[in-house]
Amino acid sequence: MRGPTPVTRRVLLTGALGSLAGAVPLLLRSPWAQAQGTQPDWREAEPIARADQVLNVMDFEAIARSKLPPAHFGYIATGVDDDATVVRNHIAFADYQIRARRFFDVTSISLATSVFGTAWHSPVYISAVSSQRAFNREGEIVTARAAATRSSHMMLSNVASLPLERVTEARGAPVWQQLYATDDWEVAKGVIRRAEAAGSTAIVLTVDSAGPRNNETLTQARRHDARDCSDCHDPQQPDTWKQKPMYKGLDLTRATQISPLNIDGAYLDRLRDAVKVKLLIKGIVTGEDAAFAMEHGADGVIVSNHGGRNEETLRASVDCLPEVVAAVQKKVPVFLDGGVRRGTDVFKALALGAAGVGIGRPQAWGLAAFGQPGVEAVLDILNRELTDIMRHAGTASVDRIGSQHVLHARTG
Repeated sequence: MRGPTPVTRRVLLTGALGSLAGAVPLLLRSPWAQAQGTQPDWREAEPIARADQVLNVMDFEAIARSKLPPAHFGYIATGVDDDATVVRNHIAFADYQIRARRFFDVTSISLATSVFGTAWHSPVYISAVSSQRAFNREGEIVTARAAATRSSHMMLSNVASLPLERVTEARGAPVWQQLYATDDWEVAKGVIRRAEAAGSTAIVLTVDSAGPRNNETLTQARRHDARDCSDCHDPQQPDTWKQKPMYKGLDLTRATQISPLNIDGAYLDRLRDAVKVKLLIKGIVTGEDAAFAMEHGADGVIVSNHGGRNEETLRASVDCLPEVVAAVQKKVPVFLDGGVRRGTDVFKALALGAAGVGIGRPQAWGLAAFGQPGVEAVLDILNRELTDIMRHAGTASVDRIGSQHVLHARTG
């Protein structure tokens, strides 16, 4: 199955962004099913009032759209250019089929796994999503509390709305700290020192944010938002990232952009020397770059295209996963995020070699829809669906999931 045409993308975008102009109704089901015309556009007879009434992760998107201001929903929905990579991230999972197996004891299913010697309750973790107070007044604190109740690992965005220390306290356990290093090395060192002092067990350098991005969906959403944005943002400060708590107390006068444009081997070596905890590189989509990162000291890599928010490559994260896994030769763990909406997506990523699977937009939808219960419900749904498909595949534990459990629909 090929990705959507530009025309189809426009239809899907209307669903993702909602009816900002009131012209086209929101599509409630998966982009893949809608693109194929196989799923009826049913509406709930009564409004969903509680998180535990939501049937699947995608349904949280519609509820979030109904509750958020247009610009805030546009911020989380946007991709770049035609948003085709956002859509491709999700529908690409349908290209992989799961081989159901019989004659195994699946009376008890365990989602437990271990990452860097630390026990994880589930391979599903909460990835970095910035500015979460745009979705809920308490922002990342609420997400951290949900992660705590579900024993889910959490990665905190470098441009989170709230300080790392408060989020770590709410989580009740160490978090991984994403790093936007800026183009000033002293700022990068300051963020690293603060994260390590707060107990972060890993620094996650994001390398897929080079230069400006053409977020047309966000721009359209802003045009349909009648609020005075100066109530929340300083109109005299175009670099809003400089206002984020993680940079508080650091000298930002020499920093002109959020990510450096000179990340090469020497830069990674310098970073490796500065980071005393685990170092992960996020935004890897090729085997060559995965091997390069590992050669320069990375303890792990995260296959990610930033949810399609930064570049219009039309390559889904899951399609990049096999070559990255092959390149690192099991020397370091590989993680994945991007387009994960079902427990079957998680299973496929694990079968293709991922050690853990991150979620981005789904946590924001749950947060916007119902706060802490919404984030908890998103995690519950994914873990429940993962448990179900593990039974059908004959895999009683995560470590039994392997490449023999998936086939590519076109290549077999």
